Amino acid sequence: MVFHKVISSYNAILNLNVNGRNEFVNGIKYSIVTFSNWNTYLCSLKIDCIMISTSNLSLQYGKRVLFDEVNIKFTQGNCYGVIGANGAGKSTFLKILAGDIDPTSGQVIFEPGKRMSVLRQDHHAFDEFTVLQTVIKGNEKLWKVMQEKDAIYAKPDFSEEDGMKASELEAEFAEMDGWNAEADAAALLSGLGIAEADHDKLLKDLEGSQKVRILLAQALFGNPDLLILDEPTNDLDLKTITWLEDFLLDFKNTVIVVSHDRHFLDTVCTHIADIDFSKIKLFSGNYTFWYESSQLALRQRASANKKAEDKKKELQEFIARFSANASKSKQATSRKKILDKINIDEIQPSSRKYPAIIFDQARQAGDQILHINDMSYVHEGETLFKDLNLNVMRGDKIAVIADNHLAVSMLFEILNDRVQPTTGDFKFGQTITTSYLPSDNTEYFQTDYNLIDWLRQYAEGDDVDEVYIRGFLGKMLFTGEETFKKASVLSGGEKVRCMVSRMMLKEANFLMLDEPTNHLDLESITAFNNSLKDFTGTIMFSSHDHTFTQTIATRILELTPNGCIDRTTTYDDYINSNKVAEMKAALV
Repeated sequence: MVFHKVISSYNAILNLNVNGRNEFVNGIKYSIVTFSNWNTYLCSLKIDCIMISTSNLSLQYGKRVLFDEVNIKFTQGNCYGVIGANGAGKSTFLKILAGDIDPTSGQVIFEPGKRMSVLRQDHHAFDEFTVLQTVIKGNEKLWKVMQEKDAIYAKPDFSEEDGMKASELEAEFAEMDGWNAEADAAALLSGLGIAEADHDKLLKDLEGSQKVRILLAQALFGNPDLLILDEPTNDLDLKTITWLEDFLLDFKNTVIVVSHDRHFLDTVCTHIADIDFSKIKLFSGNYTFWYESSQLALRQRASANKKAEDKKKELQEFIARFSANASKSKQATSRKKILDKINIDEIQPSSRKYPAIIFDQARQAGDQILHINDMSYVHEGETLFKDLNLNVMRGDKIAVIADNHLAVSMLFEILNDRVQPTTGDFKFGQTITTSYLPSDNTEYFQTDYNLIDWLRQYAEGDDVDEVYIRGFLGKMLFTGEETFKKASVLSGGEKVRCMVSRMMLKEANFLMLDEPTNHLDLESITAFNNSLKDFTGTIMFSSHDHTFTQTIATRILELTPNGCIDRTTTYDDYINSNKVAEMKAALV
């Protein structure tokens, strides 16, 4: 019996010294192809088709090496989440793949004849185009054909040669499904929350939040072979993020995405590309699988007494358990199969450093926590919320949500005596000590203090030991010479980490946090998330991070201009509740 087998090793092809023909070796029929058409051949068989890859790619800025001899392959039909600490080069790597930045050495190899689409960040590049035109321009080849075709038909002296050219363009236009281009673009825009009335407006006449959605529609348009997305969920509401998740789950081609939204990464990703120490490693599974498996491997490495067989069994059981859970989620069946086939040798301990966020309480709270009575707030003539009556119980973890986030921020500002309510009042219990993390921390960093002196000003007493202060900075990964950095020159993520150090130092029993995950990398978000889950005090917070809110909140408070909704439930149950939907409809 003769078997047909595909050789996956180029060296094997060379050793057989044949080219483009069938060869029998030991009774087995091999299909032999050259390296130049090998990937195309694999694609035709739907086997490990490489869509884009890098070869010995390096990037260096002065003495700083961002990437060092990176070799990585992204294959057809998978969705890759690119992760790494702030400054690791996630966005830079996407720009190299897209051809926007040249590497210092090495190269990017993109499958010939395929189309790449990239989420662009320039909000003014298409100001003179309509919304529909901007989306269609996502397929540059189709747009060019449309322009050439229209230019020929607009000629006053239409020649026979023009007719032949127009016929060729019409055939090309039809082949690219051009007749459905406007309808497809309109469907994408509607899915992303752009009203049909805006489709014919110029981009320059729209708001920045709308432009974000339109540029995302442009990237998604025309079924590209490779889709590169940098923070696609920024400025999107829950409904639109869910639509995007569903779109990518149904997308059959290759996606490479950077996102700080763990729920989004968990929903859409089949693989994780981890940037660490100037290298990039690929791991099967979504973000949570990568995180939990790497943490398990790290614990196993620390457990010197555990036998190798026991460790192997523990990893196998973890994979089986995670795979079973994946099959019950929104993930496609094909993505579950990746976990089913995973080799336990792929699971490696993480070398990533996580902040040690620990919120202690100097004193336990009594029974009286916080009472808000008939509160409302009007901002520049607009009612942000009204009729807020709330009795907070000890241990509550309340997620505050609103369509207009300014309403949430103003409530926090009121509770911290920075703004006066329009009506109503509030009162904290006598045993309550509060700590507040505002969404805008600019005022805290307009100083020449270094980090040690900056944090020392928030400590009680004048003789606070420097070692004590360094301890809190160290928990947020500020060590050595970094502690002498000026507070005024910190990045957004560094400022948030300093503010968290300040909160830990205060040892309050009531925490208020307005968008605490803004500017943080995934490691800090994960550590923050875990610390608030473990915190035994009371929390009021807001966050656009779905996983953060779902895993922490025990109670949801929604603010609207016509009243408020207060429910003791999880976030997922709240947004999926028919009863809540009825209550919201009654407030419109």
